[in-house]
Amino acid sequence: MTPTQESCLECDSKLRGRIDKKFCNDNCRNAYNNKNKREAGFYERKVNAILRKNKRILEKLTPKEKSKTTKEELLFNGFNFYYFTNVYNTKQGKTYYFVYDYGYLELDNDEYALVKKKEYVK
Repeated sequence: MTPTQESCLECDSKLRGRIDKKFCNDNCRNAYNNKNKREAGFYERKVNAILRKNKRILEKLTPKEKSKTTKEELLFNGFNFYYFTNVYNTKQGKTYYFVYDYGYLELDNDEYALVKKKEYVK
């Protein structure tokens, strides 16, 4: 036999009605579920915020399809090198790191080549 819930999971008030009821009303059900989603999604929201910031920085520093910048300029703008969406390795052995459709390639002397991806995602 399944144990019954005697009080609301959100407000702890006594439940009436169906034996499998978990909440006293829709407001408590929504509040409980919203609280759980908010806690579970914190890490994802934080990572997405960093990725969006990285993309804005690359977009600002890449007014055309290609440009160059320095590591100092990227860091000054708040770029976080630990967060990117994908990696592209060329036939020549170079590694581009992409944040959505903007990428960067480390060059010599702390310089970076910046590119905007040309092909469309299908």
